[in-house]
Amino acid sequence: MINVRFYTKNGKLYGFLTEGHAESGECGADIVCAAVSSAAYLAANTVTEILKTTAAAKAKDGYLKFKLISSDKKAENVLKGYKLHIEGLREQYPGYIKIMEEKLQC
Repeated sequence: MINVRFYTKNGKLYGFLTEGHAESGECGADIVCAAVSSAAYLAANTVTEILKTTAAAKAKDGYLKFKLISSDKKAENVLKGYKLHIEGLREQYPGYIKIMEEKLQC
């Protein structure tokens, strides 16, 4: 199961944690894992490399945690796009993706 946790603060999207493996196919041929991983890295790279927004990121096998350091409307829109994409993948591949939300305190 892939778990995607979206971080919000004051109604704004600040980041996400994507972790786990879908196990919907053989290792290296799992299209659900590939789709989620590709979308997560696209969102993180667009925010940091294209928009030049400062963020904290940590990645390893089956794990990508990404948080904006401060509020940025364009970066938030990229994160909203990622969330919309993940919601669509969850509908297309039920049982492989779980979505949660966590409110940040400060």
